[in-house]
Amino acid sequence: MDRYTRAQVADQTLLRSAETNAGRERTAMADLLADLAEIDARQLYLSAAYPSLFAYCVGELRLSEDAAAKRIQAARVARRFPVLFGALAEGRLHLTAVGLLAPYLSEPTADELLAAVTHKSKLEIERLLAARFPRPDVLAWVEAIPTSAQHAPAHVEEQLAPERVRDGAQPAARHVEGAAAAGWPPAQAGPGHGDPRVKPLSAQSFGVQFTLSPSELDLVQYAQELLPGDVREVFLRALRAHVRELERGKFAATSRPRCGERRATRSARHIPADVQRAVWQRDGGQCAFVSDTGHRCQARRHIQFDHIVEVACGGEATVSGIRLLCRAHNQHAAERTFGAEFMRHKRIAAAEARAAAKAQAAARAKTVAPEPESERDVVPWLRQLGFRPDEARRAAVFCETLPDASLEARVRAALAFLVRPHRRTANHPQSAG
Repeated sequence: MDRYTRAQVADQTLLRSAETNAGRERTAMADLLADLAEIDARQLYLSAAYPSLFAYCVGELRLSEDAAAKRIQAARVARRFPVLFGALAEGRLHLTAVGLLAPYLSEPTADELLAAVTHKSKLEIERLLAARFPRPDVLAWVEAIPTSAQHAPAHVEEQLAPERVRDGAQPAARHVEGAAAAGWPPAQAGPGHGDPRVKPLSAQSFGVQFTLSPSELDLVQYAQELLPGDVREVFLRALRAHVRELERGKFAATSRPRCGERRATRSARHIPADVQRAVWQRDGGQCAFVSDTGHRCQARRHIQFDHIVEVACGGEATVSGIRLLCRAHNQHAAERTFGAEFMRHKRIAAAEARAAAKAQAAARAKTVAPEPESERDVVPWLRQLGFRPDEARRAAVFCETLPDASLEARVRAALAFLVRPHRRTANHPQSAG
């Protein structure tokens, strides 16, 4: 066999090996999605000390955030349409195709759509879906590219990932909650109110992007007038002050704890402030659930105080009897003690009670006529109480964040905003009356 023939044989062997490995990868992918679908349905990630399936995929399976998001949502769609498992394993459909098809899959159209997109590329599928499900034209938009982006090296350009699969039953909601429980804002959550996008810029700096309403922008600009400096300094000062208030409300943080005996309480569920502070410091503000393998849950969001021995079973609110649990593991612990069906009925009853209370509040709100805007202005009332014009205007800007509050509630909020506890002296206008 000459050298040319040997090279041909080696090339063919390499090609066959690539095809075999690709087939194995497709089969493994379908098996992984089936496993994730079952783990998600049975919430087995909780016993492994992870607050969500997303956190389990990133922490235990070592998937990237983007890969975990795509596979989780593909698994949820495939659980609704099991034919997708076979299509993925056989190579008739790729993972990106599942993401493109998910919003359009339904019981009547699933078989037809899957047959139409078999062995098609992403671009071909996009064109097919556009033809079958046309959308309105986009608005014309021209935007200048910043100079720094024009000259950026090719290797640092942002790579856009393909579309993610959205669960038809709960569009885009489950993964966002899972990623939030994991402690990191998910990549698919776009910029918007209450949903900032955080992007590392260097080893010591991060970029944060979010949206402000016109009234909020006015508040920021007014704060800049009172505090000369950049926007960053204004937000950091406000954030530090807000964090101190949140700590006081979350675990009774204070620099001057009270001394003496505790006051008796009627509720067995009440947790004294000193116990909250001690437990929070002991557990480090992190979920204390530990799996059988010794892994501790890493969740730091939606943390709740939990009785190790349930109150119904005689548990006491002591430092040794209280722990921190995330919301998911708190429910998991309750289900292990009282049963999943019992807790499901309790959650349904609580949801019905909240809905009834909300309906009653809405009915009461309809019977109250809205006050004219002139009668909702807090400035004249604050001026009568002796506040300066600039203080009254500053409080009025703050009250714009309470558009549905009554005049009395707005005045109370303005007074709480202007008069801090350490300023309530005998010489203050409020204390003169």
